[in-house]
Amino acid sequence: MKRLQVLCLVALSSSLLLFGCGKDSDEVVAPVVEPIVEPQTQTEGGTGEETESTDELDTPPAEGMARSRLTHEWVSEDVAKTRPVAIMIPNSKTASQYGISNASVLYECNVEGSMTRLMGVFEDWSNIEKLGNIRSCRDYYVYWAFEWDAIYIHYGGPFYIDDIIGRSDTQNINCIQYGNATFRDKAKNSTDNAFTSTDRIKDAAAHYNYPLEYREGYADEEHYLFASEKEPNTLDQYADAITAAKVDMSPAYPVTNCYFEYNESTGLYDRYQHLSGDSDGPHIDLANNQQLAFKNLLIQNTYYEVRDQKGYLAFQCHDTTRDGWFFTNGKGIHVTWEKTSDYGATRYYDDAGNEIKLNPGKTMVCILEDGDTFTVDGKTIEAD
Repeated sequence: MKRLQVLCLVALSSSLLLFGCGKDSDEVVAPVVEPIVEPQTQTEGGTGEETESTDELDTPPAEGMARSRLTHEWVSEDVAKTRPVAIMIPNSKTASQYGISNASVLYECNVEGSMTRLMGVFEDWSNIEKLGNIRSCRDYYVYWAFEWDAIYIHYGGPFYIDDIIGRSDTQNINCIQYGNATFRDKAKNSTDNAFTSTDRIKDAAAHYNYPLEYREGYADEEHYLFASEKEPNTLDQYADAITAAKVDMSPAYPVTNCYFEYNESTGLYDRYQHLSGDSDGPHIDLANNQQLAFKNLLIQNTYYEVRDQKGYLAFQCHDTTRDGWFFTNGKGIHVTWEKTSDYGATRYYDDAGNEIKLNPGKTMVCILEDGDTFTVDGKTIEAD
């Protein structure tokens, strides 16, 4: 396995590249879009042989609708062609999380002090009154935002972010530098009270002259592969699939202690964590009182390093043939993942080397430090 393929941050005092491409901040860099390779359609047995896709027979439920690139669900054509926004959201007990249930893809990763931070990728942000609260950047999240050509929104950050944020192709909104991007509103405390809205995001994008539609060439590349609603991926084709009624991330995320329970009535994984008090509870969006729930769970074991005495971390977002897991419909399989370029998608493969198919719906991506563990129905799963 290749380790640390590209140069990274000066602060690491090392030639290891944990997640960057080593480009100078003043160099003009265009998004790298890899050639499109038509994926093979997996048969029920998972052999990768071509079969007719049932999605080709699908027709939109109403005129002016298209398939979402993030969830494969039907959305309006306007939403489908609009760039998503990727927003940094804290995950402490004092966080005031409004609108978070609307994220099509939600990332979670450790930051300093074993606390996790979230990044929501929002495809439909056309009618948002209060979204956040917004907190600071960690540079590894920017590479995950790149995958979606998302406008990255954050509230400042440590100097470790300077290289990636300073690149000419990074289209970010730093809410400290452009105050009109946020407003202060009712929250749990006076620190976690910066929020944004549709109008403020549009105003900030216009201020920085960011296009609201996907940049040229990007939307031509498929990201996740999806099964159809008519033929969902049940994972029954895998003889080694495990039952996964409860996926507990507490060993890897010891502060928030989050876990997911499969809800047979909805077919989704409901999310729980320590948000207040000493007991577990549903992870609730304060804007609508809805519990966070996901159709797909992706877990990535990832090489990392501790940068300094304050505990700032660095994660290697670019890598090949790293281990992970995929959970959907109450079952799970071992997978490997790879990400080979800044704007290239992180791709996931089963043990036979076939790219997996997610089911239409929202996806949760949990980034694990190498050596961490989690449990599935009480059984410990170690990060390889």
